[in-house]
Amino acid sequence: MVEMEEFLEMTEELSGEIPAEFFEGLNGGVRISEECKVNPHARDDDLIILGEYHRNSVMGCHIMMYYGSFMRVYGYLGMEELKERMRKTLRHEFRHHLEYRSGLRDLEIEDQNFLLKYLRKDRIEEKHK
Repeated sequence: MVEMEEFLEMTEELSGEIPAEFFEGLNGGVRISEECKVNPHARDDDLIILGEYHRNSVMGCHIMMYYGSFMRVYGYLGMEELKERMRKTLRHEFRHHLEYRSGLRDLEIEDQNFLLKYLRKDRIEEKHK
């Protein structure tokens, strides 16, 4: 399992791959939380949040990466595989930031549709029990 310090170093390295202009308006930068964050709509704690884009008047705009979530979901992976999952999550959150700045909501809608599909799946399974 990757230690918190290694996770932080990988996040910094991956952030360095992002063009500098993408950070414009991301005044809170990229942050790390030790927690494992479960989506409030999850059934049986099976919908884990790996990262989030936050827009907040107090904290500013920032991206949060959840170390505990990554360890719960991908803790068994080797460093390179884990780094690739982190890269995917970081880029997903940057897309939220860029779309917000440009007035688009495509990824937000895509995420909502994913959640609705997840919730419908549970209802369908309950009907067949």
